[in-house]
Amino acid sequence: MRRLKNLLEKSVAELRALKAAGLTLVYLGIESGATPILKKIRKGASQKTLAGALERAFEAGLKVSGTVILGLGGRADWRQHIEGTAELVNLAPPTYLSTLELGLEDIAAADFMVAQKAPFQFQDDAAILAEQALLLSLLEPPRPVIFRSNHASNSLALAGNLPRDRERLLAELSAARAGAIPLRPRFLRGF
Repeated sequence: MRRLKNLLEKSVAELRALKAAGLTLVYLGIESGATPILKKIRKGASQKTLAGALERAFEAGLKVSGTVILGLGGRADWRQHIEGTAELVNLAPPTYLSTLELGLEDIAAADFMVAQKAPFQFQDDAAILAEQALLLSLLEPPRPVIFRSNHASNSLALAGNLPRDRERLLAELSAARAGAIPLRPRFLRGF
């Protein structure tokens, strides 16, 4: 199960039946928890819808692996993007939370830019690290979350459990922002 629509169209009882049939993990592209950002990217969901889907899966006993895209708010709306995302995760935490960095192939970039309806400025590495730091500092999930930021697109690989490892992760981010930990070179990043 990979789409939000799949979760929303099924009752908790139907999801439990899928679990009984062997489904244990659901992948969900959260992208952002900020409804205005979700509208800009044409996600077809709001923060409330995403929270409902996450909670429905949790009630059914399914694990959810959710992904968030750093940089999705651009320079203008990055704070709104991160604050909304933290709010969503604090409301309805997935089992696993991963962050990726925004990267677009040429064909997707054109559609993305049209959907923005305003000039979009991509975040640089320093701004992405600031987003990651803000996200981690705001996360207070009511149940443990396994956090990963180790996708090939990420400039800095991070891994831990929240909230337990928050301070260590923030210290690693701080060291990277100060230049003490090298970032993955751009030519080695993939999408």
